[in-house]
Amino acid sequence: MIYMKMSILKMGDFMKVKILLREVRLKKNITLETLARLSGISKGHLSKIERQEREPKISTLIQIAIALNVDVKELYKVIL
Repeated sequence: MIYMKMSILKMGDFMKVKILLREVRLKKNITLETLARLSGISKGHLSKIERQEREPKISTLIQIAIALNVDVKELYKVIL
């Protein structure tokens, strides 16, 4: 689970954000290798994001969304 500080919440509050990269990628039948090539992000880095071992920057999520041809909002789910 990744925690993102949000300015709309009071100081010290965090939202839980689950990255849905694997689910979206598999739904589109795209391999990690193909996504790495399309996005310019290494396969290893993408794999760590999928396993919630690495917190992606917003710019990284945008690159991934463009490569997958989806809105960036489809790549995460907020859990309050």
